[in-house]
Amino acid sequence: MSQDKIRKERTISQIVTAKTTTEGDGFIVHRPFPNYSVRDFDPFLLLDEMGPIDLSAGEAKGASDHPHRGFETVTYVIDGAFEHKDSQGNSGKLFSGDVQWMTAGSGVVHSEMPEKEFAKKGGRLHGFQLWVNLPKKDKMIQPRYQDVTSKNIPIAKSDDGKVQVKVIAGESMGKHAVIDTKTPIIYLHFTIQPNGKVIQIVPQNYNAFAYVAKGEALFGSEQKIVSKEQAVFFERDGDEISIASNKDTTSPVDVILFAGIPLNEPVKRYGPFVMNTEEELQQAITDYNSGKMGKIDF
Repeated sequence: MSQDKIRKERTISQIVTAKTTTEGDGFIVHRPFPNYSVRDFDPFLLLDEMGPIDLSAGEAKGASDHPHRGFETVTYVIDGAFEHKDSQGNSGKLFSGDVQWMTAGSGVVHSEMPEKEFAKKGGRLHGFQLWVNLPKKDKMIQPRYQDVTSKNIPIAKSDDGKVQVKVIAGESMGKHAVIDTKTPIIYLHFTIQPNGKVIQIVPQNYNAFAYVAKGEALFGSEQKIVSKEQAVFFERDGDEISIASNKDTTSPVDVILFAGIPLNEPVKRYGPFVMNTEEELQQAITDYNSGKMGKIDF
């Protein structure tokens, strides 16, 4: 039997329009979840889109010192520049196209601020932050960073040249990500030209959703139109997801596809702490308030 007969396309469960809110020191984000209809989407906890926005000199804002425990933050900068520091003495910078996969584990205090030159001069800012839950066995591991520059992120193109994919996590079009994840994750940035289409294999046991960052895209056999700042969530009833540009468009569409194996574990969350029990959550708050997660002093 051919692969074509074995594969089955996933159906859409819901389409959610992102809410606009503020984060950190007052920068605006578009957040498709969590919200009233999607509390979390195991193993994913949150997605924020920063921008796209053109900032004047001195206008850029960030997120000054704040803690995390029990999950991972994935920061993908499409345009702009950030710098980070943490309570363990780590620091670094992220520029356009770069990705930082931070495993908070047992806990860190860190800051995410506009890079000094970018803050001074201004410019276009666009990026994403994804929160990925950690399994119970890994919630208290040593924190770690994976900073991957744009030039080291694999890129593939379809045979007809109409689809490009940046492989941040997982695999697409024969390219494998260089980032190591604690649970199997797919994180793919597709740029689809007019009349372009891609069919991405996603194992049926993965939860999957996609976010339209630019333009309008058509999803699934239903050919549902999903627009900029909307997320589409899929049922686990197949192992393929099809994405195409809207037939009427003359510009490329940008879609980011996320998928991961659900942990199926209890989730207790309060702000920047995500644990399994109320007791663990209270311990995280106590540890932070007593200074056990350290402070940024450099």
